[in-house]
Amino acid sequence: MRERRIVHVVGARPNFMKIAPVLEACGRHPTLRSILVHTGQHYDERMSRLFFDELGIPRPDVDLEVGSASHARQTAMILERFEPVLLERRPDLVVVVGDVNSTIACGLAAVKLGIPVAHVEAGLRSFDRTMPEEINRILTDAISDLLFVSEPSGVENLAREGADPAKVHLVGNVMIDTLLAHRERARSSRVLEDLGLEPGRYAVLTVHRPANVDDPESLRGVLEPIVELAGRIPVVFPVHPRSREALARAGWAPEPSSGLVLVEPLGYLDFLRLMMDARIVATDSGGIQEETTILGVPCVTLRDNTERPITLTRGTNRLGGTKPEGIRRAIAGALDAPAARPEPVPLWDGRAAVRIAEILARWARD
Repeated sequence: MRERRIVHVVGARPNFMKIAPVLEACGRHPTLRSILVHTGQHYDERMSRLFFDELGIPRPDVDLEVGSASHARQTAMILERFEPVLLERRPDLVVVVGDVNSTIACGLAAVKLGIPVAHVEAGLRSFDRTMPEEINRILTDAISDLLFVSEPSGVENLAREGADPAKVHLVGNVMIDTLLAHRERARSSRVLEDLGLEPGRYAVLTVHRPANVDDPESLRGVLEPIVELAGRIPVVFPVHPRSREALARAGWAPEPSSGLVLVEPLGYLDFLRLMMDARIVATDSGGIQEETTILGVPCVTLRDNTERPITLTRGTNRLGGTKPEGIRRAIAGALDAPAARPEPVPLWDGRAAVRIAEILARWARD
């Protein structure tokens, strides 16, 4: 049986957690030969290397070294640098994950050369086209030949958009595969001790989306209720590079006694441990909404919408919006609600990547 060459693409930190279990599962199939391409969209080399080491991801076969730029320039550079890789490697399939610029750029480069594309995490929709990620999701799904979906809403969204049902596969959530595989290792992290935190008696904040951080007034509006929360319990804020620049532009810094603790971005295991033992997490990240759902940790999403509605209906997530009043209400509701075990989410069982690899192996035989 002919070996099929599959190029897997990563570009930013959330991609690393998603591709790790897919690479591992594909490696168990002798007909599938994996080639890993890192676009370099996330340009912090130290953090990238740390994530690769912690998650057991092999060294990329190709690094495009694109780095930071505007959406248009970054997408264009990835297209320009990825096309020669495709012409040289001649893969049978390109696998893209998530919704970053690397996702749409590499998918587009492949399909224009007649190379099939598989999209992991297909079908998610916020229905907010002001989000660059929403545009990336819609366009990537439109050009993909295999659509691997993490939750039932994705199947419904793709059907509404006219996707061929034969392309759509509800496989579960590869991000959760990684969480479940590393949860026990994360327990040995000493991040709480290093930061002087007690389990269940601190909060975690992540915020980086342009709508929240690019405008100084919007950023202050998001941070106002967080500072109030920090007056009750410490709030740990691993600061994304984009957010750090925005804080500097806004001239904002927490008072030393505020209880808001700014730290550098953390590795996967340290951050997982931080989430596991938090009293509450406030975030504008999609993946963290999913992870807190599985961990059973209250989550307040600092957005007006979510492309992961199952985290609201079966998980621990609440939409707080981006205004102080809404965030304040959502935090109070999360803190006051009795502890409840979230309902199991279908197929979020640690085997999503196994199902993906099995589908790819069947595709290879056809």
